Parts: sequence; structure tokens; C-alpha cells
Amino acid sequence: MRIGAHASIAGGVANAVDRQLDEGGNCGQIFSHSPQVWQSPSIDPDDAAAFREATATADIGPWLIHTSYLVNLCTPKADLRKKSIASMQEEVDAAAALELPFVNVHLGAHTGAGESQGLANAVDALDAVSVPDDVTILIESDAGSGTKLGGAFEHLATVLDESSHDLAMCLDTAHAFAAGYDISSRAGVEETVDTLDSTVGLDRLAAIHLNDSKHACGTNKDEHAHIGEGEIGEAGMHAVVNHPELTSVPMVLETPTEDGRSFAWNIQKVRSLRED
Repeated sequence: MRIGAHASIAGGVANAVDRQLDEGGNCGQIFSHSPQVWQSPSIDPDDAAAFREATATADIGPWLIHTSYLVNLCTPKADLRKKSIASMQEEVDAAAALELPFVNVHLGAHTGAGESQGLANAVDALDAVSVPDDVTILIESDAGSGTKLGGAFEHLATVLDESSHDLAMCLDTAHAFAAGYDISSRAGVEETVDTLDSTVGLDRLAAIHLNDSKHACGTNKDEHAHIGEGEIGEAGMHAVVNHPELTSVPMVLETPTEDGRSFAWNIQKVRSLRED
């Protein structure tokens, strides 16, 4: 089972490997810089080499880079589009330097341009990025609040189908639940997986952000909870981690650190839910 969590790169990206091991994970995700600001990744070549070596030695992977929260691929604003494309280019280049296979991004918000135009903007922005060999951009499912796109699986399918790149998808369980896909039961998980397969295609599902939700299904509220202790609940989480179409997909936690529990507790919880 490939299960891990988001890891800090404080002090150097190679430190993320030891932090992941300390949490009990064997795959994971990083930010290449602060996600709250426009900033270029600052990865020293020696640090990158140490990361690659430590990752191989520990057999950790795959790793994802999560892009800045400021990136908005759907925007109709020329200046924001330019910054988003530049940021994406730096992220895929950083992934290549780290020999890391995936860069994960949200589609963003159309901010009044409309759904169709927003999706077209996202395709154009992605196609303006030169993606290195062995790096794949993952489009993450969204909670769908306001004018944000990606809450409906059809949005993801449109972008994956129309882009000139060979894109893939990251399913965030909390986001999907907030967007209206009820995965709080085995039957709901079965229905959601079938819907995902008929729209995006399970062959294009490359990673899962495994998170419970603090809010009810369809509320479009994005706030993560400990595994099994949110509105998705233990039955839903059990069904997700044991669904035969999902067991081979790497799962990365973005659960909160609160109530005396952090990633290590949640990773162990997921392992306890997985059947042999």
C-alpha cells in the first residue's frame, strides 16, 4: 500500500524523506516553496541529489509537488494567467530536477468568465507549459465553491481530453464529497468510482488525496478532518481504501494536526482500515 502525507522541505528538500519516514509513510507530497506567495522554487543541486538518493534508498514514492495556491489556470485576467503559467513552468522543472513524477494543480476559478470559457482558459494555460519528459501534471478535483471549476468530474474530463499534454487526475476525497459525490458508504463509493470511470476514466487516476471532511456532502466547503472522524466517516473511508480499482493508487494525506493527532496517527488509521 502506498500511503503517505504532505511533508515539509524546511532546511532542504531532502529532509522531506526523513520526515515522511518518521510519519510512517512511503509516498508523499511537498510544496517547492511557500504556497501562499509568488515565489520561485529554490532547490540546490546538491540538495536535489540528496533527495533523489534518499528517496531511492528508502523506497519512498511517488512524490507529488503541489503548486502554489495562487495559480489560477481558469482566469480570464492576462496578468494572472501569465504568472500562473510561469509558476507552473517552474514547478514542472523542479519536479524534473528532483526526478519526481507528478505536479498537482487545481484548475482555479473562472471569476465570471463562465464555465466553458474557464475550462478553455485552463487548457490554453496548460498547453503553454513545456512539460519535461517523465513529469505529469495532475488536475485535482475541487470542492467547487463559488466560480471554482473542477468540482464536477466532467470539468476534469474536458481539460484532460482537450489539452495537448498527457495529463492525469488526482482525486481529493474531501473535495469530491463537498462537491456532491456521496462517498460516506460502500454503495456511494461504488457509484462515485463508476461515475469517475465513465467521465474521466480510471486509467487517468494517478493519485488520491485521502482526506475526511468536516462538512456535509454537497456543501462545497473545503475543510479536512481526521480519517474516519468526519462526515465521510469510517465506513466511507474503509470503502475507498479497499475499493479494488483504487488499492493500487498512491494515497496522500492532507489531514489536520489537531486534537493531539497528526499525519502519523492518520497514516496508521488508514493502514488499519486496509484489508489484506
